[in-house]
Amino acid sequence: MGRRAALIAAIVLATFVAMDAVSWSGHGSRRSRAAPAHFRVLVFSKTTGFRHDSIPAGIATIRRLGREHAFAVDQTEDEGAFTDRNLARYDALVFLSTTGEPIARQDHRRAFQRYISRGGGFLGIHAASDSFARWPWYVGLVGASFRKHAPGTSRASVVVDDRSAPATRGLPRVWRRVDEWYAFRSNPRRRVHVLATIDERTYHPRDAAMGADHPIAWCHRYDGGRSVYTAMGHTSGSYREPLFAAHLLGAIEMAAGREPFACDP
Repeated sequence: MGRRAALIAAIVLATFVAMDAVSWSGHGSRRSRAAPAHFRVLVFSKTTGFRHDSIPAGIATIRRLGREHAFAVDQTEDEGAFTDRNLARYDALVFLSTTGEPIARQDHRRAFQRYISRGGGFLGIHAASDSFARWPWYVGLVGASFRKHAPGTSRASVVVDDRSAPATRGLPRVWRRVDEWYAFRSNPRRRVHVLATIDERTYHPRDAAMGADHPIAWCHRYDGGRSVYTAMGHTSGSYREPLFAAHLLGAIEMAAGREPFACDP
């Protein structure tokens, strides 16, 4: 009986070892859902102005990226999440096409500011630049404020200025894609590190033109924290594009401080 018990114990141990190996193995660079989270992000998608139909697709894609690359994703539209205690749980905040004044209370805004000043990370996606137009601190955090967009959606050439940054690594030098193309109230180049620009010769900006230098994605250090912004992501289809998902993943990892952040202007 002793030898039989030892044999059973050996089989059980081997089974657990095999199960553990499966739970930690992935396909290519992906990690399984059993992998522990290396960091945590909060996706905030509250709107008090125009609401983008692509928000659910954006949330789903960020959740998928979290499962595949071992980071935890929480999502809310409750500004009550903006307290010192709660925000301290997160390595980065992702503002997904927020519009208008999604944080109304001053105590919540102050908690947001303290989070950044203590070294927190921020990623703004698309209409995040169409939020808090009269709050100078937030406009500075994003880097620029939305002015207008070109009519409809159209295919255009995004020129990747910095192909070494995690948010743009692996993208083609000229990235042809369909989106809604934003223009801003000011050119942020002197304040930020530009990752990509849009070539206005490849679409019809009309009165949403900015000229030959039209930044569309950038990063910078701000008030003690890290900030990344991409003006792309208007359409639901954007979030099904592998290259756009890779752009988001790198931007999230940069904002969370998990990838190099070489973002001096």
